[in-house]
Amino acid sequence: MPRRSRPLPAVFEQRRVETGPDGYEYEVRPVVGSRATKTYRCPGCDHEIRPGTAHLVVWPADSGESAVEDRRHWHTPCWTHRATRGPTRRWS
Repeated sequence: MPRRSRPLPAVFEQRRVETGPDGYEYEVRPVVGSRATKTYRCPGCDHEIRPGTAHLVVWPADSGESAVEDRRHWHTPCWTHRATRGPTRRWS
């Protein structure tokens, strides 16, 4: 009997590179709600992303994955509509 393949956890999903609201390229990785354990502030709407809420982690594509201080957590709809709603805070 063939084994059913299980979907890979979000940690192993392929990252994607997308253009951010500032025109630069960013790596984007989804975070499933069960792995979201801290509160973050979304730069797209300036509201909190509460623990247990699925969202996206976004960082500059040229910084590599080790640049933890460059990562930002976005609500998925805020990132989807980033062309019409820019960041509410400076990314410094």
